Formats: sequence, structure tokens, C-alpha cells
Amino acid sequence: MLAGNTLHNSGGTLSHVYFPTTAVVSLVTTMLDGSTVEVAAVGPEGMVGVDAFMGSSNAKDGTTASGTVTAQNTALVMRSGHGYRMSAQSIANQAKRSERVMHHLLNYTRTLFSQMSQTSACNRHHSLDQQLARWLLVHLERQGDDELNITQERIASMLGVRREGVTTGAMRLQKAGVIRYGRGQISVLDKDGLEVHSCECHAVIRGAYERLSRDAAPQAPLSGAVSPLPGHSQNGVGRLSSY
Repeated sequence: MLAGNTLHNSGGTLSHVYFPTTAVVSLVTTMLDGSTVEVAAVGPEGMVGVDAFMGSSNAKDGTTASGTVTAQNTALVMRSGHGYRMSAQSIANQAKRSERVMHHLLNYTRTLFSQMSQTSACNRHHSLDQQLARWLLVHLERQGDDELNITQERIASMLGVRREGVTTGAMRLQKAGVIRYGRGQISVLDKDGLEVHSCECHAVIRGAYERLSRDAAPQAPLSGAVSPLPGHSQNGVGRLSSY
């Protein structure tokens, strides 16, 4: 999964779902004028393509007449890495057959929606500096290190703002000693300091995923279940069966 690759486009057929193990994927909404904004980020804690198991054969519910699910967002790889891919039909079948799989998928979807709603509120009510700090923290937590290979233009696109605003915000964070940035790379020097410059939205998002992680603790096997879906990466090694 290479940075810049598109896994699926909004309005297109959702043929597969993805479980990143080392990659990070942005879920992006695109407006009619071509402007974009990131609504959520997905790393080893989650799945790209939750629409797949919620689809039906009713075209009014976001599916075609044949029951094929339509993607609601564009999925863009932000950090190169690896992951597992499963057909949309297979994950839908697993959800129908296994109470545990459905339980995990619904819990993850609820957490993902929480991230989306908090991100929307943040973009509306908080300063660009706070949004930038929140965005950096969310992505750092999903990639597992302190280096982001990304341009200011790309960050501006993900936040739905002008590049000049990101440049100014990055300069202020660098002056505060929490990041160092150059062309196409940002190094986070002080995560705690970055948290201070963020708003409450990051803590809300992080808390939601911490609750999801606790819910995904190992349990006794259930008949017909696959390996637990949330937290499917252990030190970069996936635990999801292939389908």
C-alpha cells in the first residue's frame, strides 16, 4: 500500500475492505469544486470499508440493484506500508455468520463515527494551529514513530485549508520546540508539547479508541469466528485469516 494510492473512490464500487498493519489510510470527502477534507484516519486499529458489511440489496441504501456496496468516502493511503485485503462479500458473509465478528465490526464502526463527528466539530470550532496539532497526533499514533513524510500541501488538503495557513501553524509549532519540519518531512520532538497545542478533540478521539481496544480483549473462541478484527496488528504482524 503505497502513499498516494487510492484504495477506492467515493461513489465507486466497494469491492474490497482493507486491514492496515503498517500503512495509514485517510478517509476523504471531496466537494463538487474539488476541495477535500479528511474525515478520519485508519491504521492498525481498524478497517477501511465499513460500508461493506452494512450494505443491502436495496439501491436506496447505497447499493446497486445487485447488492454491490457503494463507497461513501475516498480512501487514500497516507503512509506507505502493508495490510490485509478481503473481498467486501466475504466480510459481509463473516458478519452474518459470526456474532463476534459482527460485534467487533459494529464497535469499530461506532468508534470510527465518533472520530468523524469529533473531527467535523474540530474543523468548525478550533483554530488551525489546534487542528494541525490534532491531525499530527492522530497520524502519529497510527504509524508508530515520530516522522511524517508529507508535504504541507497535502496536510492543507486533508484539513481543507490554504497551504499558507499550514505553513504558519507549522512555524509556530517549530518555534515552540515541538516539531521540526523541512521539505516533505515533519519530525515530532515533543509529543506532550504537541498535545498542549492541540484541542480537546484529540483526547476525545484517543479515548474512543482506547475503549475499543479494551473491548477487543481476547475471549473464548466462538464457533465460526475468525481472529479478532480490532487490533489485528501485533508489532506489524497481522493476525487476520485470508479470504
